[in-house]
Amino acid sequence: MNIAPQRIATLHYVLSDKDGQVLDDSRERQQPLEYLHGHDNLMSGLERALEGKAAGDELRVTLMPADAYGLRNESLVRRVARSAFPVGDLSPGMRFQTPGDAGPEIVSVLEVDDQEVVVDTNHPLAGQTLKYSLEVLSVREATRAELAKGHPLAPGTEASEVEDKKML
Repeated sequence: MNIAPQRIATLHYVLSDKDGQVLDDSRERQQPLEYLHGHDNLMSGLERALEGKAAGDELRVTLMPADAYGLRNESLVRRVARSAFPVGDLSPGMRFQTPGDAGPEIVSVLEVDDQEVVVDTNHPLAGQTLKYSLEVLSVREATRAELAKGHPLAPGTEASEVEDKKML
């Protein structure tokens, strides 16, 4: 079975920057990635590269910033009142997850003083060329419940169980 819309693909990946420094490795974490193809669960560049691949296929993909986490947008770097942070000890490099207009976003602390904090809401990998080494482990049809939710569901979750809970 090949990767196509409405199918769940499971894969291992190694993510590296343009210089080959490993940023993430699913095998090291012993946690393969599972996603619903065609539902914006992955970056568009990765989905295009994986389209049509089957279990056992291995590939390398280089994504330019526009096909990955986007270009850096300097207007997303801003000054915020120090009082907006409930954490007493703030330092450059710290990251927080906050609610954003399009869902959760990562906020990186760039500078801290007594009155203000300079934060960056660009994705930490925005503006970077990324390299992926991918191995497709399996491909299967998505269940109706997964299609309704728009992402894979935990193992053992059956469509009938989800539908039964909706009826209660």
